[in-house]
Amino acid sequence: MYNIKDIKKDTPVNGDLVIKSINKMNLEDMDDASIREIVAVVNLIEKEWSEKFVRMEMGIPGLPPATTGINAQINALKKGVASLYPPIDGIKSLKEEASDFVKLFMNINVSPTGCIPSVGSMEGTYSAFLAACNLQEGKDTILFIDPGFPVQKQQMQVMGGKYESFDVFNYRGEKLKEKLEEYLKKGNISAIVYSNPNNPSWICFTEEELKIIGDLSMKYDVIIFEDLAYFAMDFRKDLYTPGKAPYQSSVANYTNRYVLFISGSKIFSYAGERIAVMAISDFLYDREYPNLEKRFSCKTFGNTIVYKILYALSSGTSHSAQEALSAMFKAANDGDFDFVNDIRDYENKAKIMKKLFTENGFKIVYQMDGDTPVGDGFYFTVFYPGMTGGELLFNLLCYGISAITLKNTGSERQGLRICVSHVDYNQFEDLEKRLKRFNSDFS
Repeated sequence: MYNIKDIKKDTPVNGDLVIKSINKMNLEDMDDASIREIVAVVNLIEKEWSEKFVRMEMGIPGLPPATTGINAQINALKKGVASLYPPIDGIKSLKEEASDFVKLFMNINVSPTGCIPSVGSMEGTYSAFLAACNLQEGKDTILFIDPGFPVQKQQMQVMGGKYESFDVFNYRGEKLKEKLEEYLKKGNISAIVYSNPNNPSWICFTEEELKIIGDLSMKYDVIIFEDLAYFAMDFRKDLYTPGKAPYQSSVANYTNRYVLFISGSKIFSYAGERIAVMAISDFLYDREYPNLEKRFSCKTFGNTIVYKILYALSSGTSHSAQEALSAMFKAANDGDFDFVNDIRDYENKAKIMKKLFTENGFKIVYQMDGDTPVGDGFYFTVFYPGMTGGELLFNLLCYGISAITLKNTGSERQGLRICVSHVDYNQFEDLEKRLKRFNSDFS
């Protein structure tokens, strides 16, 4: 049974209703509640509450899907692709456009062979994690640079894989090298995982930090899994300049041992079709690992991913969704689709919402990238003095506001992740009123 001391009386949402809903989900500590469990709790509360929650717990697109993708997918279906199994390694046009996209927006060369579609980046990371845990004897552990996307650790749990992690909060800049080597010197780390821009903190690694990660990848022979779900969404610079700097920052400039995960979910608002691409470096794709042959009867990293793991998981990725992603990449590559400008709405919302929180007693948790303030985008992080993340979440639920705790993401800091995408502009007035009331009640 969930228990919390000092429930405020006469809150917009009755505290007893909140507790009843939490208990129905069998949650004992809101700090440990998963994203989907919080979604379920809020759904239960909303059934009995007369108003609408300001929902910030779920990282899903809040914009319409790109029409370029929709039209291409419809045309593909009309041509009959639904009756055809897609190539497991991807249709030719997608592989070529993905390779061009990586070159034009990152200035990185990855051959079309290494550009592999997956059923969302979730399938891509699962496949890569499974391969990475079986590359070399004794190297069976993945290192997460936290905070991060909680479900990636759940993937490790499901496959029975080993992982370690640390919160990067106190290890920015040169400190990152010492902290990483603390783990890498043990010799059991096969791969390092992080997102850039980061979910949930929205920090972006500096070039100094990316070089540190890349150099250590080479020194200790570990693979870097760079999750680019929020590709080009560091809105502090204009990253829609095909073939011209500035480019999306990447560790791929500093190592040849990498896999880049580029999803259509956020940058093209195409989450519902579950479509993404893994860009595996040419060196890594063709690299042979004797241990892979023992485990999967396949020597090379790339072929193990494609013809053993992806084949077993889903036998390929939706044919029509591949056509959609191919068309969106092509339009962006040709300069006909400024996808970055289309998603700047997240930057605008974040600026407004940050102001509402900080004017009402909240503080930002992850604030800086080196000497530069963290940008405004899909997420930001807050804490309220004197409250743990779990306490803050519970109390905000009583005011019709939802989010997820930072503990959920591997952070050691107290606080919440705020997702701006599904908060409508017409909800800002309600959000401001509820935050003012919250601050008045607790200050």
